[in-house]
Amino acid sequence: MERRQFTREFKLEAAKLVGERGVSIAQAARDLDISGQVLRRWVKEIGSDPQEAFPGHGQQKADQAELTRLRREVAKLKAERDILKKAAAYFAKDNL
Repeated sequence: MERRQFTREFKLEAAKLVGERGVSIAQAARDLDISGQVLRRWVKEIGSDPQEAFPGHGQQKADQAELTRLRREVAKLKAERDILKKAAAYFAKDNL
């Protein structure tokens, strides 16, 4: 059985059923033929950050992308620092 994928719009509408219209999660899940746990997770994600909810397949939230970029930069800077330390030690040995 293939895993089903839902669009951002579908997820937003499903969460609106629960949040704005007052339909229970169990009833909405049955009506939409999805798992109650999935719908609960969608409602929670919308509640925590509606603008950044459901960024899409392969996409990261803005803060997550920034964190990834900064981690890469830190790794690069550490590598450069280590190279400079080795070079400094090499040249300091020659001067003695």
